[in-house]
Amino acid sequence: MRSVSAEELQCWIAGGQVLERDARGPKVVRLSDGRFLKIFHTRKAAPLARLMPPAQRFARNAELLHRLEIAAPQVTEVLWLDRSKGLSACLYLPLPGQSLEQLLRDDPGLLEQLLPKLSRFIAELHAKRLYFRSLHLGNILKVDENHFGLIDFLDLRQKVLPLTRWHVRRNFRHLESYLRRRKITHFPIKTLEQHYWNYAKDSLSQVRND
Repeated sequence: MRSVSAEELQCWIAGGQVLERDARGPKVVRLSDGRFLKIFHTRKAAPLARLMPPAQRFARNAELLHRLEIAAPQVTEVLWLDRSKGLSACLYLPLPGQSLEQLLRDDPGLLEQLLPKLSRFIAELHAKRLYFRSLHLGNILKVDENHFGLIDFLDLRQKVLPLTRWHVRRNFRHLESYLRRRKITHFPIKTLEQHYWNYAKDSLSQVRND
C-alpha cells in the first residue's frame, strides 16, 4: 500500500467534489479525473487497523464480486493516508448506474416493476454464500435493464457454508430498519420478500432451513 502525503490528499480534496462526509471529514470524493477516493475512518485501535486495513478489505470484496460476476466498482489502488493511525483509502472507478433509493424517489412505479428482478438478484447473492449485512436501497445500483450491482460493501462476507433462513430474514429486517431510518414509507418490502421466497422455494436449495 502506497502512503499518500497530507499535501497530496489536500490537493485531491481541493480539486475534487466531496460527495459524502461526516464529523471526521470527507468520506467519498469525486476526483477531477473521474475516479472516486473512498476514505475509511476506522474506530478500531490503530494496531488492528494497520493489521487489516478497511481499504484492503474493501478492495478484496470488490475482487470477490468481480470473480462471481457481480457488478461492482473497480478498485485501482489501495492507500495509506496515515499509517500511524490506521487511516486507509481506496481509489476506484465508479460503477455506472442509479441507486434504488434514487430510483424510488424519481420513479416509484418503475422500481415496483423491478421487484421480481431485484428479489432474484438478492437470492443469487445468497446462493453464492454472500452475506451483506448492510444490504439496502442505497448500495444496490440498477446498472441496466436486467442487472444490478453493489457499492459500499465493506461488511460483505462469503460464508463457508450455505446461508440459513436466519441470514435471509436478518437481511430483510436490516432493510426494514434502513427504510425506517430514511423515513421511506412507500417501499413494498413485503412484496419484495414474497417474491424472494417464491423464487427461493423453487431455485435456492442452497439456502438451508436451520
